[in-house]
Amino acid sequence: MFSNIKIENLIPLMEKGEMTLIDVRSPSEYKNFTMPGSINIPFFDDAERAEIGTLYKQMSVDAAKERGLEIISAKLPGFVREIRKVSGSKTVFCWRGGMRSRTTATLLSLMDIHVNRLEGGIREYRKWVVNQLEQPVVPVNAYVLNGLTGTGKTRILKTLQKEGYPVMDLEAMANHKGSIFGHIGAEPHNQKVFDSLLVHKVRELQNSPYVLFEAEGSRIGKAGIPPWLSEWKVRSLHLFIDMPMEERIKEILEDYQPDQHQEEFMEAFLRIKSRMPQEVAIQIEANLEAGGYSAAVSLLLEYYYDSRYQHMSLQYPETQKKILKVQNIEEAIQAVKDHIPKLGTADNKQSV
Repeated sequence: MFSNIKIENLIPLMEKGEMTLIDVRSPSEYKNFTMPGSINIPFFDDAERAEIGTLYKQMSVDAAKERGLEIISAKLPGFVREIRKVSGSKTVFCWRGGMRSRTTATLLSLMDIHVNRLEGGIREYRKWVVNQLEQPVVPVNAYVLNGLTGTGKTRILKTLQKEGYPVMDLEAMANHKGSIFGHIGAEPHNQKVFDSLLVHKVRELQNSPYVLFEAEGSRIGKAGIPPWLSEWKVRSLHLFIDMPMEERIKEILEDYQPDQHQEEFMEAFLRIKSRMPQEVAIQIEANLEAGGYSAAVSLLLEYYYDSRYQHMSLQYPETQKKILKVQNIEEAIQAVKDHIPKLGTADNKQSV
């Protein structure tokens, strides 16, 4: 017989990599929001789920169950084979811990395949995430990477993260680069996905001596930043990257690749066109149409982004800022390393 497992008992196993999570909801449900690291072996596909839902609403619960039984009976051998391929300890879950996960666990137990079933389903997991966000445990110290657009802040963070530094890459969690063009070439995460990734990263770094993250606004794409994170940013030391314009333009072109997404870039630009001088906006549009991306980026930086970021930098007192004047990304990475504690130092943690 299968075993039920509560979310508070599942989380430690999940974070240690000792439990494989199997989401038996439909592909569209899985795509919208799931538990990090889970795999999707759907009990019903999207069309089947919609059909059963219609029967449930328009006819009866029994009619929906009967049709569900017909569907799963035909595909049961393949469904079981897919789950059997998954090695190690397994936990199945659906939306509320109801019919799909219960039936899955019961059928698998008949085939001598033991799985756990998450009580309350992913809805219980979402409650756990929300609760964690209310009282996160974070290190006392944080260093906030700041600077004008194009100074390679994200690349700096990714490099340091690979080297083992305690980094929170908020843009990666949002799957968005944080600007009006930030969604291009990606599918931004919704709030639920962002919250989930943030919670697990905070838990991972809670015993670190400090955390390094980028200065973001109140939103990144579709995701809103929790108040405690904004407050943490405000009271932390900011490392401002100061880099020549030509290097910033090069970094933006490498990062955003406008030549691969010309139509999306034009659509995004048209949303901010009215926020800059008319003659400048006309020139930027002409440059984008002609493929003159370096010139377009230069004008966008000068007449839109730089003034916005310079205004933001005035919010912080000089005692809370360190200006790192560098010539390129490589120098910026080293400069940041020179201004944060070396790996292996210790400090205390506190709740915020």
